Amino acid sequence: MSASPSRPATSRHRLGAALLLGACWLACPPLALAGAGSLDLTGSGAGTLSVALFVLAYALVMAEELLHMRKSKPVLVAAGLIWALVAWAYTGAGMPALAETAFRETLLEYSELLLFLLVAMTYINAMEERRVFDALRAWLVRKGFSYRSLFWITGFLAFGISAIANNMTTAMLMCAVVLKVAEGDDRFIRLCCINTVVAANAGGAFSPFGDITTLMVWQAGQLPFAAFFQLLVPSLVNFLVPALLMNLFIRNRKPPGLTEEVWLKRGARRIILLFLVTVAISVLCHSVLGLPPAMGMMFGLGLLQFFGYFLRRSLPRSLARKHTRYARRGDWKKLEQLGSVVPFDIFSRIARAEWDTLLFFYGVVMCVGGLGFMGYLALLSQSLYGGWDPMWANVMLGLISAVVDNIPVMFAVLSMAPDMSSGNWLLITLTAGVGGSLLAMGSAAGVALMGQARGIYTFAGHLR
Repeated sequence: MSASPSRPATSRHRLGAALLLGACWLACPPLALAGAGSLDLTGSGAGTLSVALFVLAYALVMAEELLHMRKSKPVLVAAGLIWALVAWAYTGAGMPALAETAFRETLLEYSELLLFLLVAMTYINAMEERRVFDALRAWLVRKGFSYRSLFWITGFLAFGISAIANNMTTAMLMCAVVLKVAEGDDRFIRLCCINTVVAANAGGAFSPFGDITTLMVWQAGQLPFAAFFQLLVPSLVNFLVPALLMNLFIRNRKPPGLTEEVWLKRGARRIILLFLVTVAISVLCHSVLGLPPAMGMMFGLGLLQFFGYFLRRSLPRSLARKHTRYARRGDWKKLEQLGSVVPFDIFSRIARAEWDTLLFFYGVVMCVGGLGFMGYLALLSQSLYGGWDPMWANVMLGLISAVVDNIPVMFAVLSMAPDMSSGNWLLITLTAGVGGSLLAMGSAAGVALMGQARGIYTFAGHLR
């Protein structure tokens, strides 16, 4: 989790979500469903202004690369103004408590997801600091695989790792490998970047931990934990079909030999084990005890903090023992490395979480929640799921997620709570997760690689 890179990456964000809400507002008659508040504000001045604020916020988010303004800023302001308009309308109608209750319920939904994502990001950052990902990259570089082998290895690794880590971190790790091994071969690097983006997005679609959208569906209780693994084969097909086609255009030759050695820092393997234990505890909390998965993740964060305390307290003894061992063996290179060892600091790993993404997530959830309380999600639900077959509605939303952030798309669907079968919930999970692979700008992984492989992996290159 998506996700350490040198350049902050952006999540999927587009104007389409706002335009879609606006179109449904204009096209459909007002109605009140369970997700809406007691007042129908879709035809009011407050409702119109709220939609306009949402459109403006997404326009600014879309222009982030031009304005150099973080994407969280406009949606945070828009969320505050939208809920202020909601409160103003309900206060004027003598029902201020209803607006407060609705805000608290929406905030609770976000808070559970925030805590879950924060712990997952902390574990990923801790593994990065212990050089787990660097060691994987170095191993691939040393093995001297052919270009075709490297293409498939990085693709399958991206698919597998993104099932537990976010697609952005996974894609950037694989891109770092390709850039290191195939430096100068822009055509091969471009194909590998496309393959990595598609694989990372597909790999996150069949695991409750692989993508924010799958996590949202699982935490909402629409599907049990094991149900998501039914998407393994469709996700593999989504990755393998484009990969097989791209494989035809790869020259099967070997890159020049490279050597790179990376030693794991102390405790790296135990942190990986702790992460797996934390995931298992989170699953058991939800499936056996009926508690939110965030509780299990926070318990796991406590375990990581205790382990960090152990690493700090035992560091002097560990350094002394290793110094004696390396001096006896005459391993001066490792002795030199011991001088740069610093204690493990869990709070520095928390601080390195992608806070812009987490705050952007807050702004999106609160904006969509406010518009839903006004009645706009009821209009959207009636437009899509009232007039269309759920299967085609879910396919359409998957195509929309290529240009619209999949977070508001999925949150909107969950807020609508359409009456769908488990198969259709699996379908919208899959289409929203892999729809971003259609465009380079359609996923956080694609946007990140456009910055990492600037001038090589481009929007037009991905589209071709």
